[in-house]
Amino acid sequence: MSRLNTIDRPYDLVLFGATGFVGTLTAEYLAAHAPDGLRWALAGRDELRLHALRERLPGGTRPGVLRADGASTASMRELAGHARVVATTVGPYVRHGEELVAACADLGTDYLDLCGEPEFVDLAYVRHDARARETGARLVHAAGFDSVPHDLGAYFTVRQLPEGVPLTVDGFVSADASFSGGTLASALSQFARVGAMRAAERDRRRHEPRLVGRRATAPAGAPRFAPEVGAWALPLPTIDPQIVRRSARTLERYGPDFRYRHYAAVRHLPVAAGGVAALGGVVAAAQLPPARRWLSDRLRPGAGPSAEKRARSWFSVRFVGEGGGRRVYTEVSGGDPGYGETAKMFAEGALSLAFDDLPETAGQVTTAVAMGDALTERLCAAGITFRVAAVR
Repeated sequence: MSRLNTIDRPYDLVLFGATGFVGTLTAEYLAAHAPDGLRWALAGRDELRLHALRERLPGGTRPGVLRADGASTASMRELAGHARVVATTVGPYVRHGEELVAACADLGTDYLDLCGEPEFVDLAYVRHDARARETGARLVHAAGFDSVPHDLGAYFTVRQLPEGVPLTVDGFVSADASFSGGTLASALSQFARVGAMRAAERDRRRHEPRLVGRRATAPAGAPRFAPEVGAWALPLPTIDPQIVRRSARTLERYGPDFRYRHYAAVRHLPVAAGGVAALGGVVAAAQLPPARRWLSDRLRPGAGPSAEKRARSWFSVRFVGEGGGRRVYTEVSGGDPGYGETAKMFAEGALSLAFDDLPETAGQVTTAVAMGDALTERLCAAGITFRVAAVR
């Protein structure tokens, strides 16, 4: 790895997709919380909307404005060349993300996204990890609610357990929140591309180096009543367990044999059964273009829950970790997971890449591998709770 010198670039951080729903929340957070002297810019296709956003941001320092087209190779290279870190909210990433991640990998620019799409993450690894390792670029996917609380929460839990022994961690997610049109579009896109997603996963496995002397797995598990959290545990078909497994593959602190399982925690059995049925119905409908379009039209990209709804929203991820004769219960919790807290996680992740003293990593890396302790400390300072609930 030889990190390219990016210190003389015009901006420390560029936010691409700044006028979207989550992009606007992230811009507002950065304007209110960015350190003095931050050189940053808003980027997107519509300059008028970017200028309008800039004018209504809090704080005295106004960011720059860059026009950028995600479909243009030249435009994405120009954008990546202007920044030390590029943070992008422009999804679905499998359709709109390829040019930017390629440009960042080639130019040594650190890259951060909100991608919860396993297919895109696997394709980006196969196509751009090697080049990013050459240039020193850190490519960090899933830097919002997918998958920061789960990745850093599992990492936090592992650090409470003995070293050098087999470890198991189960994560149980509870939340009361709504989602935006962009989130719905990404989910429907993935549900409709199950075959392509599995093909990308197989291709990644052919390219990934084998672990020697260690093992890290993330099996789906089975629905069950989990007395350790007093709720029904339903396996969650999200990218989160894959991200945790990749952190465990990279960091020896996870021990010689690590297993992670990821669940939704539901108090009442009828609600659990209804949730499974609803998810199955959405997955089935996503296979049919007319039904998929109808679902997408219910909530258009760019739309999302009101400020009042977000203020009432919350999340909690409880972890149960075991190993070396020790059992530990931990929790990561906060407010509105999909938007308020996602914007916070995303903005703090970008600032961490730009300014924190981080491990020497490059290529496609997770939040735990790239930023681990530094990002955990930032999020705690920003109001997200990481706590040890009990040790037995």
